[in-house]
Amino acid sequence: MTLLDATVSAIWPVDPVAMAEARTRQDRLTKPRGSLGVLEDVAVRLAGVAAACPPPMPVPVALAIFAADHGVHAQGVSPWPQEVTAQMVANFAAGGAVANAFAAQAGASVTVVDVGVAADLTPLPDVLSRKVAYGTADLSQGPAMTRDQAIEALSAGIRTAGDLVAAGNRCLITGDMGIANTTASAALISLFTGREPASATGRGTGVDDAMYQHKIDVVRRALAVNGYGEAGAVPQGQDEVLQALATVGGFEHAAIAGFILGAAAARVPVILDGVIAGAAALVAAALAPDAAGYCVAGHRSAEPGHAVALAHLGLRPLVDLELRLGEGTGGLLAHPLVSAAVRVMHDVATFDSAGVADKER
Repeated sequence: MTLLDATVSAIWPVDPVAMAEARTRQDRLTKPRGSLGVLEDVAVRLAGVAAACPPPMPVPVALAIFAADHGVHAQGVSPWPQEVTAQMVANFAAGGAVANAFAAQAGASVTVVDVGVAADLTPLPDVLSRKVAYGTADLSQGPAMTRDQAIEALSAGIRTAGDLVAAGNRCLITGDMGIANTTASAALISLFTGREPASATGRGTGVDDAMYQHKIDVVRRALAVNGYGEAGAVPQGQDEVLQALATVGGFEHAAIAGFILGAAAARVPVILDGVIAGAAALVAAALAPDAAGYCVAGHRSAEPGHAVALAHLGLRPLVDLELRLGEGTGGLLAHPLVSAAVRVMHDVATFDSAGVADKER
């Protein structure tokens, strides 16, 4: 059995008994029923993830930033040079990125994983080399990677999740770095939701109107040249899903999908970041539908495809600040909210224990 198959087979649905207990407990806490809104749903979800009520606090927490380059960059879909991917990996290692600042605020560790940067990186602290190749091929000209490469990148994400859980982390956060990766994200989201490319494609790192229209055309061409058309059948079954991922995905998308699967197999919640994580989560859920139950949507990106992906996954974002940076920043900002939701379950008294009268039914 391959690592991917073993991981998928280890993923069980979130526990309905624990979730029912958590919902009942929420209704007995000293507050009006439902008054904490979405935070109550988060606490109930985490009880299902852990199969325990109350669920354990989601700490320690670890951010994993998966970095890779994309051959489609040659089509002029980003104003940023491809070298920025490698340069930002060094910046993460030096602690100089926004993700580092937000991680320090949240008390999260930061691990960077090179799964496909188009350069030989100097060994750096907290940077793991799990490079599959030096970037993907140009998805607008043919498949971005081979099926074996897609599986290797998925496995890199699974191993990363396993390592972080083995180190004692009880919550994981997805991060990404890769110039032009929003183009691959749009192609994945369009393919896995059946939506037209224009509704799944955004401006990424700040493209102008002309480049934006060109980017949509590149996504359309990528789907067409690889035999999918603009709204083909949504991939079903492992073979079709792996083929779709290999055709229009990126190494970091595959690795994040594996990261989500690894977290779900270990019954640890994973907070999703933005559009890249959303695209990856679609892949993970297509490989193992129960994996979506282990995900919390940290935020809603300004990228239109992210809302499309979250709606398809049935996830409601906790933060909506028009972020479009990536790196795990939205997930990091959401972690204190997730922690607060669980803290309520541990610390708030019930009407009975506090001697507070409940409302008349």
